[in-house]
Amino acid sequence: MRLCFLVEEHYRRDGMPNEVIRQLTAWGHQVDVVRPGGSLLCMGDVVRSGAHDAWVLKTVSGGPGLTLLEAAAAAGLTTVNDARSIRGVRDKALAAAIGAARGLPQPQTYAVARPELLAELPDSAYPLVVKPADGSSGRAVHLVPSPDRLAALLPELAGEGMLIAQPYVPNRGTDIKVYCVDGELFATERRSPLHPDAGALERRIPLPAEVAQIAARVGEVYGLDLYGVDVLLGPDGPVVVDVNDFPSFRQVPDAAARVARAVLTLARTGSGLDCPPAPAFALPVSIPLQVAAGAGDGV
Repeated sequence: MRLCFLVEEHYRRDGMPNEVIRQLTAWGHQVDVVRPGGSLLCMGDVVRSGAHDAWVLKTVSGGPGLTLLEAAAAAGLTTVNDARSIRGVRDKALAAAIGAARGLPQPQTYAVARPELLAELPDSAYPLVVKPADGSSGRAVHLVPSPDRLAALLPELAGEGMLIAQPYVPNRGTDIKVYCVDGELFATERRSPLHPDAGALERRIPLPAEVAQIAARVGEVYGLDLYGVDVLLGPDGPVVVDVNDFPSFRQVPDAAARVARAVLTLARTGSGLDCPPAPAFALPVSIPLQVAAGAGDGV
C-alpha cells in the first residue's frame, strides 16, 4: 500500500509516528511524509492525484495539517482518523457539546472568546480548570482556585484564543489515560498536569470495567478508530476530561506494530465509526472492544 503521513515539525523526531512509519516501510509499504507547516503545497494537485490508499494525520491542534486532511477527505480519499471526527475532538468546546448531547460523563463546560468573560461565572463554579479550546499536550492548562486568581491570569490567557472552563473534579492527582488501537483498550495512570507534585509516574494499570465501558463509548460518540481518552476518577464516578486523536500510545506494548496494523486495516476498509444518535446517558451493556489482549503477528 501507499500511505501519506502528515507530520508537523513538532513531531518530526518523535517516536510516534516515526516508529510506525519505519514499521510500515519494513513491511514493504510505501510511506510518503508531508510536513504541512514547512511545505509549499498546491492543494488541487495534492488531493486530485489519488495516489495514496490513505492519509494519516499526526499534527498539533490548530496546525495546518487538519486542513490538508479535510481537503483529502472532501476529494473522497480515506483518512485516518475520519477528518470530521478529528475536527470534532480538536475543538474542545465542540467536543464538549458533542459529548453532552450523547450522554458522556464529563464536567459542565463553558466557552468564551475573551478570557475576561469568565468573570461572569458564579463563585460556586470555582475552583475552575481553564485551558485553550485548541490546546494539546497539557499546554496552558490552569487550575484557578478563585475569582481573584482568575483576574491575575487574564493577561496570560489573552493570547490563547477560544478558552474552555470546567469546574474542577476532585481527584487524587492522577489521570487514567485509555488508548484504543486496533480494537483493543489499554490503560495507563499518569500524573495530572494540574498536580505536578503528585508522586505517580506513568505506568500500565488494569483497566476498570466502568472506565473501559466509557472509553469504548467515546470511540462511538466521536467516530474515532485510533484515539486516547483522559478519565478522572471523581467522587461521582469516572469523568471524561479530554479526547485525543492519534495520541502517543505510550506504555502500549508493541505500539508501533499495533498502530501500523490498525492504519493498514483502516486504509483497506475506510475509517470512521457509524455514530447513530444515542439516548442521553446510555452506555453499552457489553464492551465492543477487547481489553489489553495480546498482539498477534502479521501485517
